[in-house]
Amino acid sequence: MNERGDVPDSHGVARSQGAQPSARGQTGPGRRWARIARWVAVGLAVILVLVSLTAYIAFRSVWDSITRIPVAGLGAQPPRLTSAMNVLLIGSDSRAGPNQKFGAGIPGQRSDTIIILHIAPARQGVVALSIPRDSVVPVLACPPEPGAPGQAAQPGQVEQINATFAAGGPGCLWKTIEQTTHLHLDHFIELNFTGFEKVINDVGGVSICLPFPVDDPLSRLDLAAGVHHVYGAQALAFWRARYIGQGSDLQRIRRDQYLMASLLQGVERSDLTSSPGRLLSVISDAAKSMTTDAGLSPSAMISIVDGLRGLPPGSVQFIELPTVPYQQNPNWVSWPASDATLFSAFAHDRTLSPAALTERSARRAAAARPAQVSAGAALTNARRAARPSRRGDPRSFASLYGGITGSTDVCHDGAAFAGPRGGS
Repeated sequence: MNERGDVPDSHGVARSQGAQPSARGQTGPGRRWARIARWVAVGLAVILVLVSLTAYIAFRSVWDSITRIPVAGLGAQPPRLTSAMNVLLIGSDSRAGPNQKFGAGIPGQRSDTIIILHIAPARQGVVALSIPRDSVVPVLACPPEPGAPGQAAQPGQVEQINATFAAGGPGCLWKTIEQTTHLHLDHFIELNFTGFEKVINDVGGVSICLPFPVDDPLSRLDLAAGVHHVYGAQALAFWRARYIGQGSDLQRIRRDQYLMASLLQGVERSDLTSSPGRLLSVISDAAKSMTTDAGLSPSAMISIVDGLRGLPPGSVQFIELPTVPYQQNPNWVSWPASDATLFSAFAHDRTLSPAALTERSARRAAAARPAQVSAGAALTNARRAARPSRRGDPRSFASLYGGITGSTDVCHDGAAFAGPRGGS
């Protein structure tokens, strides 16, 4: 120790007894917690980066598995009048690829299911409008698409809407619906048989209710009367079964609507949306069997999902486009002029007024008598009846058109089975 009280260190360097260790040399509890905090922060940052990267890779993997095709030749599209979205849903019976197990000898593709999904903004409701595949439509010019040769216009001629898809693919079906309904479509989503089966399996199956035993060799549906919880193969057989009841496509659509309602109820009960793993499985399997238009961007897909997310089943309406028999071919149906009321309501995202309901009742009564007005006059009356009401409120559609909601009791579907091929 020198005269100042400094104590020499081991190297002979004098240090003051009152001097404090520098921050660099701090070894107390504060220094230890600071070091731990830094490592925790680094660890959290790494975890966040890994989670974000994993989520991005998962999203890109799902997105890249979707087949997207450019849609051309739509012509002058009807204007988009509101912020509501109209998505064309197509169920394809293509036997290509994994779908060969459903009949490899059947060439081409047909649109077994055609639905216009009207999504009102701000989750105010959804309406699923089913279009019968036996509807007659004009033959329009459509360019070739992958898997479809295209077709030339035939003025004055008609074809089954199912054939429109077979000849010109989704783009031709899109164009034909827009040109005949004057309703703007935003996108299309096509799903095949295999995708349907996988999605049903992923959500845990679906319950169906049969008022009598069904044994349909063509669809391979063989079930006793009563409630059944079915999975992919049987659910698809139920979806496709046509030759029961009256054997009509119109009855098949009604049965399919009950299946969709049951599916919504099952998803709500299982709280599927709260399980990211199960939800990713559903989306992944659907994506692998899905075809969309190239214009359907990730943000647009998110908008569709967001418009459906959290909706209670009762906010989803299922209706069938009204049709009348086609005189030249009893196996086909045509669209009466009064359907303009429905198309206009979709285009303007509005409910139908009480006047429209009264007009519709009057038209039904008149249908039993010889026509007193021309088709042009009927169209004018229908347009006048479609007066605006609250936007984005589709609650009246099901009652007006004999449809159902997603909360309907699925065992109240006897009319969908009635006919000489079962039921009464």
